[in-house]
Amino acid sequence: RFLRTITMPTNGHKYSILMPTYNEKDNLPIIIWLIVKYMKASGLEYEVIVIDDGSPDGTLDVAKDLQKIYGEDKIVLRPRGSKLGLGTAYIHGIKHATGDFIVIIDADLSHHPKFIPEFIKLQQEGNYDIVSGTRYAGNGGVFGWDFKRKLISRGANFLSQVLLRPNASDLTGSFRLYKKDVLEKCIASCVSKGYVFQMEMLVRARQHGYTIAEVPITFVDRIYGTSKLGGTEIIQFAKNLLYLFATT
Repeated sequence: RFLRTITMPTNGHKYSILMPTYNEKDNLPIIIWLIVKYMKASGLEYEVIVIDDGSPDGTLDVAKDLQKIYGEDKIVLRPRGSKLGLGTAYIHGIKHATGDFIVIIDADLSHHPKFIPEFIKLQQEGNYDIVSGTRYAGNGGVFGWDFKRKLISRGANFLSQVLLRPNASDLTGSFRLYKKDVLEKCIASCVSKGYVFQMEMLVRARQHGYTIAEVPITFVDRIYGTSKLGGTEIIQFAKNLLYLFATT
């Protein structure tokens, strides 16, 4: 007995999924498989742009193998020589994106691709400029974090809400859908690096008068590899938060 696949009509848009990677060789095959599965099932036109920053663990070699499996039109490799920061990774990815919408997703499986069609559906319903995944509204949540990590995230988010009033419930998350031109303008306005960059993106969006909608997501701590968040990132976050408060 053969399973019949139902091809749904596309909505006329193309979605470029930007995925910065650094030492994600174990996670990459799973996250790519999930993206292909959910985008295909929804009948959406897409490409995944992998921006590897010189991972020493062979992430790029794995990405090349995946490209052979899924095709060069679906898996686009745009590596860089070394770690140059998240903001510049997005700028680099946008330059090569052929879609009119950009999805930003982490490669570490903390963001489940099943939510991407939900982002797209909500965006279409209200013609929103940005749709952001939120861990802190509706039935959103976090799994796999210890108390300290939850406290840091909640505290960072709470402080950001009080100081910046961004009209969004989850400022420090990075799972989002943008209209391409909106993302370009927000990034051009940003001055931050590292952990605070995602937060500034929504603050700048508010300044530009862009519309933001939210989809509750379940965030799962990474399965393979180690978290990139450390003490220096937390100090940097605090400094940048105060800078944004003073200048926005």
